[in-house]
Amino acid sequence: MNGQRFSRPAYGWPFDLARIQLTYGSHLRRVKRTTDARLHLANASQTFHRLRATPWADRADRELRATGISHAGTATGLASLTPQQRQIAQLAAAGYTNKQIAARLFLSPRTVSTHLYQVFPKLGITSRAALRDALADTADSE
Repeated sequence: MNGQRFSRPAYGWPFDLARIQLTYGSHLRRVKRTTDARLHLANASQTFHRLRATPWADRADRELRATGISHAGTATGLASLTPQQRQIAQLAAAGYTNKQIAARLFLSPRTVSTHLYQVFPKLGITSRAALRDALADTADSE
């Protein structure tokens, strides 16, 4: 062979790339590298859903759920948030502390923290500082 077989970029085979991401993400999850696994598993899940490869998408979603993240389907941004998550995110973006949000909504501070932990990946952010901008960006795009 003259090497041309492997010269094509990986994005020419999205299904195969997604299978590799699923396998690698599964491995990372099993060796307790959950945060690293989420990126690969989420990418695999999105690709399988886009390709309508339902059995593979289901498998990727199960692996993703095992890392603590559920597949949000096609909804992204604010549309993927529950009403309570949206309310908590808006209060946090307004500058309230978890303790203040908890008192205002009659929740525990730990519940508020858990909701924010779930909101960050849905909005594609990693810090509380990016919350206000993310909410503004998603509200503008909807």
